[in-house]
Amino acid sequence: MINWIELNTAEQLEELYQSDKVAAIFKHSTTCGISNMAKRSLERMSNMSDQDYAIYLLDLLRYRPISNEIAQRWNIEHQSPQILIIEGKNSLYNASHGDIQFDEIEKYL
Repeated sequence: MINWIELNTAEQLEELYQSDKVAAIFKHSTTCGISNMAKRSLERMSNMSDQDYAIYLLDLLRYRPISNEIAQRWNIEHQSPQILIIEGKNSLYNASHGDIQFDEIEKYL
């Protein structure tokens, strides 16, 4: 199951950047059909897992400056939908659109 954590402040982003823990960020456009399909697919796949995943959910339409900061800090071109697996200042994995695969994400979490 995915326990979505809303990412909506610069302070949260700074905490993730300074942390030594692995975290996932899903950049989601609430008006995009592809983004909605990717989100539902992640939720379906996580329901088949025996683990509980905490993944940060960024609403791109409401918090575009945070999305821009993510792209800058981890040097990853902005895409939507997009998932990033980070460990502090390091980007371990990222994928967008149809390349978002739960089994790949699960290897890092």
